Amino acid sequence: MSDQPRRRPSPATAAPEVVALTAAGTALGRRVVQRLRADPDVARVVRLGAADLRGDVKRRLDGVDAVLHLASTALPVDAAPTRLLLDAAGATGVRSLVVVSSALVYGAAPDNAVPLTEQAPLAVTPELEPAVVLAEVERLAALLRHARPAMAVAVLRPAVPVAEDELGWLARMLAAVRNTPVGDADPPGQFVHLDDLAAAVTLAQREHLDGAYNVAPDGWIPGEDLRALAGGPRLRLPGHLAEQLTAWRWQAGLSPTPPGLLPHTEHPWVVASDKLRAVGWVPTHSNQEAFVAGHRPAPWATVSPRRRQELALSLSGLGLLGAGASVVALVRGAARRARPH
Repeated sequence: MSDQPRRRPSPATAAPEVVALTAAGTALGRRVVQRLRADPDVARVVRLGAADLRGDVKRRLDGVDAVLHLASTALPVDAAPTRLLLDAAGATGVRSLVVVSSALVYGAAPDNAVPLTEQAPLAVTPELEPAVVLAEVERLAALLRHARPAMAVAVLRPAVPVAEDELGWLARMLAAVRNTPVGDADPPGQFVHLDDLAAAVTLAQREHLDGAYNVAPDGWIPGEDLRALAGGPRLRLPGHLAEQLTAWRWQAGLSPTPPGLLPHTEHPWVVASDKLRAVGWVPTHSNQEAFVAGHRPAPWATVSPRRRQELALSLSGLGLLGAGASVVALVRGAARRARPH
């Protein structure tokens, strides 16, 4: 995949566009709608709800020029509505499509480039269902691009989206395991403010961008700096114990974090956005500013580093004991269920 930005040519006498949008009621969707309404080159905004994507989608896309599919905005991520939407877009007069995916599709691995460009292969973690589904969404978008060469199909891969009014599902999952990291060191982190992600979505629509584009501010937050921003005592667990504990908490409904996300707390997966910047995208929030905007200060923020260390050391014994007890309880419960009655 080329690392050079590509635009599909617009009609010589282009009239203001009719733009259809999914997930308009989400924090990202509201920001995109606001930007579209302020654009004199947008004649009308069509909101596509969940019911629309289960009904006659072709009818809803009648007269629509551009479709903005905010696929990764909310859980559950589902490829079935995307398939219906893209089939309808390919069968009507839609000229451009923008799909919001996630940088999760690159996967997290110890040998990942830092940062990853759009030329990096997709390597989703099989146990992380949202990433698997988003990779399928991207595959469907690629099929549409192949079938409709004249259509502009842009896929956006943002870092962790956050905002003052919305700590998205990915940020919530990562926050839930931030104080029990895996491995010997913390990977760098990246956060993109929803204002800047909305600007990327409307830029892709306005410029009829084609291809994949990473979306993240310049650079990243080093692991140790991210730890300082998050605050709180940290209990570093061996990998196998962290996996067992995370799986048990996930199955018991005590945590929003599936075990498949753990590699993303251990290995790097930060991205470069040079390609998007080359077509005029300029983020207004740095990684640090986006993180602070989306995360409330923890109670530990006012505790001195020495006191945090003391608390972490005192809690580590209790945490390991509790983790061990949780795993033992899980094993015993499984044994009881397997015992014949």
